[in-house]
Amino acid sequence: MSENGAIFVGGGGEAYAVPQHLLLGFGNRHGLIAGATGTGKTVTLQILAEGFSAAGVPVFMSDVKGDLSGVAVAGSESFKLHDAFMKRAATIGFDLKYAGFPVTFWDLYGKQGHPLRTTAAEMGPLLLSRLLELTEPQEGVMNVAFRIADDQALPLLDLKDLRAMLTFIAENATEISTKYGLVSTSSIGAIQRRLLVLENQGGEKLFGEPALQLADLMRVDPDGRGRINILAADQLMGAPVLYSTFLLWLLSELFEELPEIGNPDKPKLVFFFDEAHLLFNGAPKALVDKVEQVVRLIRSKGVGIYFITQKPADVPDNVLAQLGNRVQHALRVFTPRDQKDLKLAAQTYRANPRFSTEDAIKEVGTGEAVTSFLEDKGIPGVVERTLIRPPSSQLGPIDAATRAALIAASPFVGKYEAEVDRDSAFERLAARADAAAKAAATSEAQAAKPGGTGDFHIDETEFNSARRYDGGRAAAPKQATRKSSGDSVTEAFAKSFARQLGSKSGQAIVRGILGSLFKRR
Repeated sequence: MSENGAIFVGGGGEAYAVPQHLLLGFGNRHGLIAGATGTGKTVTLQILAEGFSAAGVPVFMSDVKGDLSGVAVAGSESFKLHDAFMKRAATIGFDLKYAGFPVTFWDLYGKQGHPLRTTAAEMGPLLLSRLLELTEPQEGVMNVAFRIADDQALPLLDLKDLRAMLTFIAENATEISTKYGLVSTSSIGAIQRRLLVLENQGGEKLFGEPALQLADLMRVDPDGRGRINILAADQLMGAPVLYSTFLLWLLSELFEELPEIGNPDKPKLVFFFDEAHLLFNGAPKALVDKVEQVVRLIRSKGVGIYFITQKPADVPDNVLAQLGNRVQHALRVFTPRDQKDLKLAAQTYRANPRFSTEDAIKEVGTGEAVTSFLEDKGIPGVVERTLIRPPSSQLGPIDAATRAALIAASPFVGKYEAEVDRDSAFERLAARADAAAKAAATSEAQAAKPGGTGDFHIDETEFNSARRYDGGRAAAPKQATRKSSGDSVTEAFAKSFARQLGSKSGQAIVRGILGSLFKRR
């Protein structure tokens, strides 16, 4: 699997004369695994994960089809492909020994692994805008929300914090527009609707605490093997934008947090991005530029990124140019567009005079591939036809009982399961609204006393019942008037909420999406 600073990938035999290795020293130079459905990409991904783990390199990969969990247990002679595996191993000169590998299971929904969370603040306005598929004006409002949260010490941790912040902006749009630039209430409403869609997809589970600590993805077991982190993505794939945005966030965090280490003897982490085309489909140029920047620079931090997709054309040229280690499984040619993609794929390899690269990509069968790995000094190797070695771990998924036992034995059990809801924007803005309501109640009560400045009386019981929405109806007191047009944003917010809490429109807001500021789910 992994020896002498290299991972054995395949080759050997008469027809496949040159053994193929991925040099660990160039493992952080990124890579591509491409090919049509059913041609063997999953097996290639699995054997590379095994090789990196055996070399002491932690791995992160998403399990899109639910069949990568088998890497946690050893293969066996009872497996129906055992004889075929042994025959192939003999052909390519590989000593196949079955073994399982240390695995940590993660699941954004918390069902098939440890819950995996981040905070809205860590994701930031750019990626959140991508996640919510916002327009440029709506993205501008999102940037304003994050800026005000920073200026007023209002931590944005989960979605109810973000909603509270948007409510604040909607109720104080005039004052905020003066200081931070124009904000439109229609844009805020559109963002709130997109947040509702995200919730319906289960995306709210991504945001909260305890947030993922990157160090937990980079564990090496006492026996020297790197842990393989598997993200359960079969359900997550139902929300492809959420899937791709989350993985891009994780790459961005690694890029921001890890120190520069130059050219290590082996990577500190290898990241496999399955269904990579989802990252680029419909992505704005600013986002594609960010991906290109991360891919270009993160290798000096010891992280290798391997994209898995059907065609090299799924990856933008500027990103594709950074991928030095390549495994190309068969491409099926049925249309003129397929023919064009085949020619483009063949042109990206260093030609081998023994065969036509274009013909080889069409002809290789399941478990075979056209490969090229970086050699000494980072030079791309000549393209070769390669028999991919069999996996040492189980091919296919493990059962639910085995998964549950592995999760229970994980070094992170109990660390992420219980969600923590600490003081943040939601609680702080709610406290301000409560204080504003109390101040308004006191002012109205003073005005209603004999000798006061007011000329009307308001029933104290009625006012108090309107201070906070409790699910029932409350009578609407008269609204207090604004004292000064020069109020600060915070003061204006407090006064506007004091007014809206006692009005029928305020009751409607509290019942609706914007009312999440006052009522927890």
